[in-house]
Amino acid sequence: MNYKIKEIKKTEKGFPEILKKIKKCPERLYYRGEWEEELFEKSLAIVGSRKMTRYGKEVVARFMPALVAEEVTIISGFMYGVDCEAHQQCVELGGKTVAVLGWGLDYESGDLRLYKKILENGGLIVSEYEKDFKATQWSFPQRNRIVSGLAGLGVLVVEAGEKSGSLITARMAGEEKRAVWAVPGPINGAVSRGTNWLIKKGLAKMVTEAGDIWGNDEQTAEQNSLFEVVLDKTEKKMVEILTREAMEVDGLVRELNLTVVEVLGKISLLSMKNVIEEEGGKIYLKK
Repeated sequence: MNYKIKEIKKTEKGFPEILKKIKKCPERLYYRGEWEEELFEKSLAIVGSRKMTRYGKEVVARFMPALVAEEVTIISGFMYGVDCEAHQQCVELGGKTVAVLGWGLDYESGDLRLYKKILENGGLIVSEYEKDFKATQWSFPQRNRIVSGLAGLGVLVVEAGEKSGSLITARMAGEEKRAVWAVPGPINGAVSRGTNWLIKKGLAKMVTEAGDIWGNDEQTAEQNSLFEVVLDKTEKKMVEILTREAMEVDGLVRELNLTVVEVLGKISLLSMKNVIEEEGGKIYLKK
């Protein structure tokens, strides 16, 4: 890869002001490409299912020409499905896009031709992780806060299943008072359940074309407490333990009979779900 890995710190000029406003803003970002503050002046996150349908691809194609014409920077997570489709269609139309990775910049994964095309078009490849970091169960949900945090215009959810990571991104955007939009889908479609649920619960504004976003640029997601937190068996057990008392990581390892790595992964996921917080070396349930 000819593009060198560079670094920008939270304290440096040029670090996006919109990202500084989120909870747990990263102290630094590693990136490839030419960092320009203008990239984030008008930015929209497009997220969706990895199991993208033909309908999802057509939705991206419907929105992208107008977004590129308006010089909107597209932010997404560079995963197969809706993410990569958004990146791909953006660069094909001559637009600029920022890919936020859930792994380090030296760990080659995903569509490397698209990776290079993003950089050639003046976009960025970004990660908060060290260059050789390999993706984990928790790094993708953690990455999502940066995807929504860099999106000044808000987050557009194209397709999402009931337990899609895109719903985590939408929740994070709502908590940060960013606008959330969702494209409705067939009521019998598995990857439309999440988007239809967001609309039904009033957590996202329904949109059917890019112009709907311009008409709702003051819309913000309120009542984010309506987001239902889905916990697996281990996470429920951890919450049960923490209901009794706050604990250090070692204590949770003993109580759950798991490895340190497994417990740290669950801590990261529950933190992303806004269920727990860490203070003074102990893990607490959020009040």
